[in-house]
Amino acid sequence: MPTTRTVPARPVLLIALTSALLLTPNSATADPEPPTRESAQDQGPAGAPESAARRSLTAPTTGFTDTTRGYPREQVLTPDPANPADKSVKLGLTPYHAIAPKLNALQRLGDRVSVEVAGRSAGGRRLYLVTVTAPETPARARAQERMRELIENAPAAAAKSRAVKAGYKAPVFFNNNIHGNEWEGTDASLNITANPDGRIAGTRANANGFDLNRDFVTASQPETRAMRQIEIDKQPAAMLDLHGYVNGTLIEPTTPPHGENYEYDLFLRNTYANALGMEAAVNGLGYTPAKDGVEPAQIPFRDQEEGWDDWPPIFTPQYAAFHGAVAAHTVEIPLAVNNSLYDSLPVAELRRRSSINTAVAGAAITATLDFVREKRSSLIADQIEVFRRGAAGAAQVPVSKETVPGVPGIGPEDVYTTDFPHAYVIPSGSTAAARLVGHLLANDVRVARASRAVRLGGRTYPKGSYVVDMRQPKRGLANVLLADGRDISDKVSVMYDISGWSLGRLWGATVTPVTSGSLAGAPLTPVRAAAPVGHVAPRGDLRLRLTDPQEIAALNSLLQQGVPVRRAADGSAIVAASARALAVEAAGTHDVVFDATRQKGTTELRRTRVAAAVTPGELFALREMNFEVTPVSTAALNAGFDWSSVDVLFVSAGLDRDALTSGARTALDAFLGAGHGLVGRGVVGAGLGADAGLLAAKPVEGNGDANGVVRVVNSGPVTAGVPDHGFVYAPVWFTDLGPGVRVEQSYAPGNPLVSGHWRPLSDGSGGPAAAAGRASVVSAPRAVLFGTEPLFRDHPKGEFAQVGRALFTMAHASSG
Repeated sequence: MPTTRTVPARPVLLIALTSALLLTPNSATADPEPPTRESAQDQGPAGAPESAARRSLTAPTTGFTDTTRGYPREQVLTPDPANPADKSVKLGLTPYHAIAPKLNALQRLGDRVSVEVAGRSAGGRRLYLVTVTAPETPARARAQERMRELIENAPAAAAKSRAVKAGYKAPVFFNNNIHGNEWEGTDASLNITANPDGRIAGTRANANGFDLNRDFVTASQPETRAMRQIEIDKQPAAMLDLHGYVNGTLIEPTTPPHGENYEYDLFLRNTYANALGMEAAVNGLGYTPAKDGVEPAQIPFRDQEEGWDDWPPIFTPQYAAFHGAVAAHTVEIPLAVNNSLYDSLPVAELRRRSSINTAVAGAAITATLDFVREKRSSLIADQIEVFRRGAAGAAQVPVSKETVPGVPGIGPEDVYTTDFPHAYVIPSGSTAAARLVGHLLANDVRVARASRAVRLGGRTYPKGSYVVDMRQPKRGLANVLLADGRDISDKVSVMYDISGWSLGRLWGATVTPVTSGSLAGAPLTPVRAAAPVGHVAPRGDLRLRLTDPQEIAALNSLLQQGVPVRRAADGSAIVAASARALAVEAAGTHDVVFDATRQKGTTELRRTRVAAAVTPGELFALREMNFEVTPVSTAALNAGFDWSSVDVLFVSAGLDRDALTSGARTALDAFLGAGHGLVGRGVVGAGLGADAGLLAAKPVEGNGDANGVVRVVNSGPVTAGVPDHGFVYAPVWFTDLGPGVRVEQSYAPGNPLVSGHWRPLSDGSGGPAAAAGRASVVSAPRAVLFGTEPLFRDHPKGEFAQVGRALFTMAHASSG
């Protein structure tokens, strides 16, 4: 991208991170076939190094806005060692180790390119934030920041501000290569990547095995947190997320269903208008099906009925909309070069395709810059209106041909709005509440705390309760995280990915919507952080409840230090008074409470080492709870595995007993036969339990496309104290229970689905009615089986503890 182009009259700010790029004014992904929604069963067994997980769990979230410095913000980047194994080399693209030298060279060209390090990936690699802008003195940089803050915090005033109208630089954010094996956006956009781990390895995921473009609800990965902070700090009006591969080039806006928490009328008109410009630019390159194998570009909103929706906020452009982006797009460039094609196509063909893809991505970028320069005033006005509606509690505007003129084909199938409550109340004092409040604040959602008892909506809440006033600029983001969501099973036949994700139901905290009354005069004080809840009783033996993942993590840290711990009849952990000093340390680290108790406990709890054939999300969650985990698979067992190094087996993916060698099968059976227990999830885990004769239960598979938040009934010690809502993705339930099998949890009667998408199959089976009242979690003396997804993508945190309790129970099965 040239850095000496003529300065336009209208200010525009371009932002690019390791996937983001900033241009200043004066100056998902799909596979080779048309993409379909990801399946939980598509996730292979996890094998990420523990160092990557620890880095993800401990990496801080930092802001990048520094109003004491102007632009350029140049630095000399130390080159990374050359890596000839970098998968981008074969494609003729820029390997990760060549990015730093190229950025150094770009900075030397002039005074318009700035490079900052926005964080590090799960694999420890630098994430670069590149800003392209006209030079700014510190005073001018501060003025831009003040205008940005005015737009968000005082939108009514910003709408009238002459300074904003005349001089605010409209930020444009280009995010590249978030899927590591969708390379070319990096080469089209200042050579930066959001997923260096995946770029080098040629994988969609990062070093932890996470699809970063599914992580924005929970922000479990450092790369996602870096992108989130850029969205907050830079407040882009427009953004592109460059992906591959769909032929012809797919350019959002999307098909229904549309996220009900967006100001979709504002989003649609700008996103569609920019899509038309990108379509013209891409088609204008002159590539044809006959000559180049490149089909004409397509816009899902216009050209498709369903299957490419913007319902969940897990995708980068959809998340960006909640921070003020009124034109945001996934762009899927056309010619596949990844997966099996990477190995099967000749190098010359791969490079031909990559060259075309780079040109297509470049055309989309250039067209977007032209669009923002031309429409800067209206884009900023619409961004201001997004925040004004939130702050004022104004009604959403349903899309129609009258409210969004110029966009063809708008029908009732495109109308999605919601009723925002007046507020949400989160009672304080629990680990789960503190975690949820911290997460809201990290997402730039405003939270206050009651300085005394407060009466809201006809109900009195105690002093210290957290209150999320929904009259705030980012009300859409607050609601999308806290609301129940909606059952959209009747709206479309299939969804691209998850359809329900309520943190209010799934994170373990109590969240109550306030739907009437006023907050005026309420004794509420804004907070910048959740109040810590960690506490240890000053005398006596100590009791640690095991109903939260942080409590499981605290217990594991004590066990790994050799602290004697016994389990009480209610499932909690009893720690002797002599270990109070270590309990104090654990309480502070994990923000948990150790109460005084007179219980002595029964079974001794010991350090628990887990062999895990699981998905990447499950492996990450296990390590988040401080379990000592060794990833295993069919191949690992066939290669020879030392079963004496582990205490319990957890299986959900990647372990097929029938595919084991006779020696590996004998060793596995001997481990289980010696009394070591099994924790299994889904049909893979249940199958192993049946083959090993550990538990007599028939797993029944529901619709494999179903996912969402479900109501459950907890009835056993494994699920005691966990939320009465769960998460499913390709749900399973259990029938024909044999002797000694306990129902730990059941799907609720009636329709258990609260929010998401769950239809019966064509023959009428597999739907929520078939699952109603059926067992979702079952146990026996030597096995626990889950039909839900309690560890899905680091997402339903309130459910994590039931897996932790199951592992402790099964690890001690051999000792009774």
